[in-house]
Amino acid sequence: MSTLSVNHLLGIKYLKEEDIRLIFETADKFKEVINRPIKKVPSLRDVTIANLFFENSTRTKLSFELAEKRLSADVVNFSAASSSVKKGETLIDTVNNILAMKVDMVVMRHPNPGAGIFLSKHIGASIVNAGDGTHEHPTQALLDSYSIREKLGDVTGKKVVIVGDILHSRVALSNIYALKLLGAEVKVCGPKTLLPKYIEQLGVEVELNLDKALAWCDVANMLRVQNERMEISYFPSTREYVQQYGVSKQRLAQLDKEIVIMHPGPINRGVEITSDVADSKHAIILNQVENGVAIRMAVIYLLASKLK
Repeated sequence: MSTLSVNHLLGIKYLKEEDIRLIFETADKFKEVINRPIKKVPSLRDVTIANLFFENSTRTKLSFELAEKRLSADVVNFSAASSSVKKGETLIDTVNNILAMKVDMVVMRHPNPGAGIFLSKHIGASIVNAGDGTHEHPTQALLDSYSIREKLGDVTGKKVVIVGDILHSRVALSNIYALKLLGAEVKVCGPKTLLPKYIEQLGVEVELNLDKALAWCDVANMLRVQNERMEISYFPSTREYVQQYGVSKQRLAQLDKEIVIMHPGPINRGVEITSDVADSKHAIILNQVENGVAIRMAVIYLLASKLK
């Protein structure tokens, strides 16, 4: 069996193209499993996984938990919001305590960029980054590229525009790395104030006009405006943002082709996309959710096979 070139999933930045292809092929098999009447396989019956979420998350946490249970792993959930971390315990102390319980793998979301990398250097368990600050969110990028592959047959050569709050988005950075590795063309589109200064160094083009971006692309991945990460106002008003960067049925009707609409969720309906677009045949948002479980099963299974 082919194996991953890494022992942890800390970011797409550390993966090779072959790693992503292997994850996709493994996810194909698990997708069959989760569409069976009995959705479990005994693959990880002897593996214990701790989910450490130092930031609130509903969808990602549920998706990981479901993936782990489908593989028959033992699952320990840890919510830092109601834990000793509030009493001043350090990250290393928290994890060492959990490792003392003989945990094999840690799935962690943390507000600080690089938290997963820091952990991987100090503890023996396999680490899966479920989002670290505004840095990376590798499994989201994998499921996004996998969903494009499923819908359009391949990612290579496809034109993908990522629209919205690129500056505060870990999803954007991971997506850019994954799409470029797989041979897609990538543009970013949003207000100048929400685009990082270094963005073109990643080999992507900037397009400030949404209509031009949509006319160019095969796929538009719509990001929400992350108000919770903003200390200042980055654009005059929500109404103005919607006019310039919101995707509506009318906007799509002006195109002379059909494009695929994606969204990593949660959606601000009526801001980055209208409800009639989110619920239309253009959108593959619910496919992304389903594929998220298969991709996370694949990642956990492939990393666990390196523990033995």
